Amino acid sequence: MATPSTSITQEALENVGAFASFVGEFFQRFWRPPFEGRELVNQMDEVGTKSFLLVAVTGLSIGVVLAMQSRGTLARFGAEAVLPNMLALSIIKEIGPVLTSLVLAGRLGAGMAAEIGSMKVTEQIDALEVAALKPFHYLVITRVLACVIMFPILTITCDIIALIGGFLESMLSSDMDYRIYISTAFESVRFSDLIVDTMKTSIFGFIVGIVSCYRGYTVRGGTREVGQAAMQAVVIASLLILLADVIVVRMSLFLFGDIGG
Repeated sequence: MATPSTSITQEALENVGAFASFVGEFFQRFWRPPFEGRELVNQMDEVGTKSFLLVAVTGLSIGVVLAMQSRGTLARFGAEAVLPNMLALSIIKEIGPVLTSLVLAGRLGAGMAAEIGSMKVTEQIDALEVAALKPFHYLVITRVLACVIMFPILTITCDIIALIGGFLESMLSSDMDYRIYISTAFESVRFSDLIVDTMKTSIFGFIVGIVSCYRGYTVRGGTREVGQAAMQAVVIASLLILLADVIVVRMSLFLFGDIGG
């Protein structure tokens, strides 16, 4: 007789195996026709343009709050002049990419899982498959690729607005000149930091897209199960983003070293 812990473990392993199979199916199909170019553009608009305001508010609040919180600590050690440099490094290397991806995971993950899940439980996907219209290409591949493409662009937007927010706070608090702010901010930022820490959000975008589509595409039941799938998509994607960030940062330190090195 199986114990509860054994059944839970077995169910978890089955879910991991099903998800791995779903990811494998994505890589098998995404380079094969039909190529849903128009739907890809629509999804890029959904992911990018319609998320701009949310990303902009996130970036502005990051820059302003980080500048306000850090100013007093740096002034205590007589290092207030390095505030722009600290802001740029913190935002570009970690805070901007991770927070942008987590915010987008909350907005997009639930929406994608709920939309595809609703089509699944109402048998619309089954009808498309019977008609040989390849719904996997239309529903899954376009959404995942849109996330992979748009996450770095939104991250750059968030970083820029966050740095502007930090400058506005610095200008109002200490009357800092914009030329000093810009020259100091990018003094220690390396090109490898900018590329690696921005492009890693493509991995985060893939995680959000594939997890959300998987939860929606495999949902069973009714509207209650669709809501649960949407919630699970956000939670799982957020956890995997944090885990992937640890791995990517460790690899980037191994390949490029840290700033001190």
